Amino acid sequence: MGWIEEYFEFSKYKTNMKTEILAGLTTFMTMAYIIFVNPSILSVAIGKEAVPSLVTATALSAGIATLIMGIYAKKPFALAPGMGLNAYFTYGVCLGMGYPWQVALAAVFVEGLIFIVLSITKVRSAVINAIPLSQKYALGAGIGLFLTLIGLREAGIVTVSVTNPNASVPGMLSPVDWLPTLNTAFFKLPEFWLAVFGVFLASALMVRRVPGALLISILTVTGISVALGLTPPPKSIFSLPTLDYTFMKLDLRGLLNVGAIGVIFAFFMVDFFDTLGTVAGLSAKAGFINEKGEIPDSEKILLTDAVGTTLGAIFGTSTVTTYIESAAGIEEGGRTGFVAVVVGLLFLAIGLFVSPIAEIIPSFATAPALIVVGFLMLNVLSNLDFSDFTEALPAFFVLATIPFTYSIADGIGVGFISYCILKLVAGRAREVHPLLWILAGVFVVYFLYLGGLI
Repeated sequence: MGWIEEYFEFSKYKTNMKTEILAGLTTFMTMAYIIFVNPSILSVAIGKEAVPSLVTATALSAGIATLIMGIYAKKPFALAPGMGLNAYFTYGVCLGMGYPWQVALAAVFVEGLIFIVLSITKVRSAVINAIPLSQKYALGAGIGLFLTLIGLREAGIVTVSVTNPNASVPGMLSPVDWLPTLNTAFFKLPEFWLAVFGVFLASALMVRRVPGALLISILTVTGISVALGLTPPPKSIFSLPTLDYTFMKLDLRGLLNVGAIGVIFAFFMVDFFDTLGTVAGLSAKAGFINEKGEIPDSEKILLTDAVGTTLGAIFGTSTVTTYIESAAGIEEGGRTGFVAVVVGLLFLAIGLFVSPIAEIIPSFATAPALIVVGFLMLNVLSNLDFSDFTEALPAFFVLATIPFTYSIADGIGVGFISYCILKLVAGRAREVHPLLWILAGVFVVYFLYLGGLI
């Protein structure tokens, strides 16, 4: 085993095999919930019969991408289909915009290819510098609120009242003529109280710093549901993996219209900047950032993320990205790529074979995880300078737009446009990167197109 310690430079990072394995187990426990939550979200758009394939696609993409991160980039970071991006895939693109799920997969695939190109060229740095930090923070937090709203709906805690009887509600929500209210009609249903219990259980476990809080909450609520007869027991515990429903189902032709360009752009923006923020935070926690503020091997990290996204789309899942839950393993002392190797192997060894369990997990069991993850994504707001209105107001517009329009793309566009306008009004137009003016202009045209004005 000496060659492993030498390859991953255990001595350089003052770690050992036991520490790295325990760190890997901890990271896996904190993010294993995605094996059940991702298929639950995507199956709303693709169909319940796709759950076995979605479980396999989730575990396979997470396992392979994380192994690449460990062996190639040599960082203790784990990857999996991203929360928020899977919700945008289902509720934004498929149910909201009406695109078939095959077209949404194609958009993820193309976004991954663009990410690969930017990761190996100097264009990457230009794009990074063009987007202000406040917009990056707001985007992550806005997606968090988006997930929370979905979780509240799935849990039955919040319902939507249509105030205009002539209005339609496509998909789950429409930004027109709807009013979210407390769903008192569900108070008599055991499913409602199980969802509420799941939220408090996950929260309590997090307060106690218990690894795998979300996974424990999901499995506990599901177990109680089976015991009460609300959910049928699984036909078996394990089954062989399959990709028969989702593998290579990309519809690239469906992307040949103006609206689809906005979808690709939204997937790319969220993936690219969420990855940057996550990697920067994890690197700071692990002590990887050098005196110049640079992250060693950042290109390898970003390229791994991009490759993971492309492979994930081929397998049949939404965007794969680096997980902030990797911080749990770093907290346990993990410092090398061997941590990621352990996590990747666990995804492949366990995640590929649990589709029978995933098939019976009800939405009210996964909803608490969505609500709590939404909270975790809000912590970036502490970095926002609220005293500078030209930074804070556009960030607020992003926060409000994403959940209330059920569209990440709309939130990005509103943020870019308002940022440019307010900087211009304040006489600080020079602070706006030239590329951001171009991106804001593209979104102006995009919104005018959606409104039928051009």
